Amino acid sequence: MWLAALPLAAAVRYLDINETPPITDSVVLGALAVEVQLCASVGLALERGRHRYGSFDDAIDALLGTTLATAGMVALNLTVFDRSVPATVPAIAGMLALTLQMIPRIAWRVAQHQRSRPDARVAQPVVIFGAGEGGDQLVRTMLRDPHSPYLPVALLDDDPVKADLRIHGVPVLGNRTSVRHILERTGASTLIVAIPSAGPELLRFLAAEASAVGVAIRVLPPVTELLGRAPGLSDVRPITEIDLLGRHQIDTDVASIAGYLANRRVLVTGAGGSIGSELCRQVQAFGPREMVMLDRDESALHAVQLSLHGRALLDDPNLVVADIRDAERLREVWAQHRPEVVFHAAALKHLTLLEQHPGEAVKTNVIGTQNVLDASRATGVDKFVNISTDKAANPTSMLGYTKRVAERLTAAAAQEAEGTYLSVRFGNVLGSRGSVLTAFRAQIAAGGPVTVTHAEVTRFFMTVEEAVQLVIQAGAIGRDGEVLVLDMGEPVAIADVAKRLIEATGEAVRIEYTGLRPGEKLHEELLGTGEVDDRPSHPLISQVPVPPLDPATVCDPDLHSTAVVERLAGLSGFDRPLSAT
Repeated sequence: MWLAALPLAAAVRYLDINETPPITDSVVLGALAVEVQLCASVGLALERGRHRYGSFDDAIDALLGTTLATAGMVALNLTVFDRSVPATVPAIAGMLALTLQMIPRIAWRVAQHQRSRPDARVAQPVVIFGAGEGGDQLVRTMLRDPHSPYLPVALLDDDPVKADLRIHGVPVLGNRTSVRHILERTGASTLIVAIPSAGPELLRFLAAEASAVGVAIRVLPPVTELLGRAPGLSDVRPITEIDLLGRHQIDTDVASIAGYLANRRVLVTGAGGSIGSELCRQVQAFGPREMVMLDRDESALHAVQLSLHGRALLDDPNLVVADIRDAERLREVWAQHRPEVVFHAAALKHLTLLEQHPGEAVKTNVIGTQNVLDASRATGVDKFVNISTDKAANPTSMLGYTKRVAERLTAAAAQEAEGTYLSVRFGNVLGSRGSVLTAFRAQIAAGGPVTVTHAEVTRFFMTVEEAVQLVIQAGAIGRDGEVLVLDMGEPVAIADVAKRLIEATGEAVRIEYTGLRPGEKLHEELLGTGEVDDRPSHPLISQVPVPPLDPATVCDPDLHSTAVVERLAGLSGFDRPLSAT
């Protein structure tokens, strides 16, 4: 390139002069320039191929070597060769040489990009909403993977600064107001929302617009799930109910205070349930010495072992089949494993069913809890966390009554046991077995109708990950006899949940209102009458004292009598509400 650049620069310099350009001297200087740039490359280790050919770093290396060679030519021409060519010729030649060196690099880069692009005959055309860092990274990744299932054909962004921008050759064609038009115009099969911090209102709007033209919608997960790394194709996932509900997951920073689990013997009751299995997964990450998983459902234990270890041979002595109603069996298990930390997640939880069978609710949620408490006290458990529900605040149902009594029994154990005994209270868990979302999905898949008890009924929601974070954190910051309550934000209207899920599918499914069931509230509460919202340890967690209850007062030989409901209501410690609303 230098051998061509110096004679060409000399010819350009002499265009307007009736003199013959010094071609021979230019060629000599060009040959010397080659030697100078080669020496510069060796000195800077550029010849070792430190950077990929055609990359930005490779271009910087070429610029650096050419600049050194140009400076050498200028110096040699002014001194050794006594201006054999005009002083401007080496400078012009340097720019020409650099340009000539860039041409093959650019050509190589373009060819590489063309070879790495997904095949338009196979990949799905997609429109990406969000031309920021997330969108840029996604477009780059898609266009560099010939096997990518997606081919970006357009971007959309609400930022007017990005209007008419092209990102890696893909144009920004509009904003949210033109979503439907651009999807139809480009023939895209998928809309990808590349904004990890996108709010629920935006997601609901985009989901509705995509659904209106029969286009699938995908999203990037929240920033917290990306763990500080750049988003990639593997992160793109279908939109979920959590996205549509706008339930922003709260990080209680559990990792900073969960050291009490490391190298300890931990036992989880109800380990096969939604909360219990997630507890096992999260506790495992903190390195317990042993983790005993107890459940009466052997299939559930099989599933949780498979999720933890990728295999489920069921030969681990820490998998325990036992019913918390069996006090003698619990004493055997506790004596064998000597747990130091106990998370009590086992319970009956279906409100309507427990209204029909109140005795069964008492056997598991009250007497079963007392059995677990007794076994824990007898073996000197250091931390005991009882998992409760928001239905225990001003309860109106058997589920609420029994869980409130369990809170009070735990507070009573805290007065006598050496360790710390407390409870955790939270609302509905998104996606858990038997949750409203699970029921709605099944009803929508069946063509409806989707059944909602009341047009105005509301509930608090949280993710199972949040719930378990709170449970784990409770063991570190909770005090004896307290119930810890997570600030769950504003309650969500169940009818709105149903409408959003239906809209996301694009199906015409009818909503049917069935009326509140016995014991069911129109609006749940997190704190009961007289409970004070005190947050001494964490801005998102209330710590509420619970009045203890003598276990002897809950023993009732006739659990199936109608009097059991009134008795439990009286033991809840709250003035009984006059109505379910």
